[in-house]
Amino acid sequence: MPELNAIGITVSDLRRSMQFYRLLGLDLPDDPAEDHVEATMANGTRLMFDTEEVIRSFLPNWARSDGNQVSLAFECSSPAEVDEIYARIVGAGFEGEKEPWDAFWGHRYAARRPGRRAGQPLRGADVAPRRRSPTPGDAGEQPP
Repeated sequence: MPELNAIGITVSDLRRSMQFYRLLGLDLPDDPAEDHVEATMANGTRLMFDTEEVIRSFLPNWARSDGNQVSLAFECSSPAEVDEIYARIVGAGFEGEKEPWDAFWGHRYAARRPGRRAGQPLRGADVAPRRRSPTPGDAGEQPP
């Protein structure tokens, strides 16, 4: 059976995208020498970034569309880390969509505003502490 090996993201501004993902801890170059950059995650999955020009080199009719093209979730070790990373991202000039909040099922989230100005085709980069099992007081409520 096939296994997920890589996630590709088409970006309009590769340098700005690298800046954003470095804030999340990825080992990426400051000044990419090529129009394709990859980072291998701890679980072995590759996160690949290609410029729009690279995509058009093999799909000449490709055009960026509005909408939710990609959503990524970065897991944090604690609610405090969610707050710290969100502050770091917003402090670096990326626009936040929703400040950190506590979901009723016990996770803490924050979301970055989507938009091509920042070179990110993300609906939001969500950050959450490790999942916990429901406790007796949760009334069976589970995340959507």
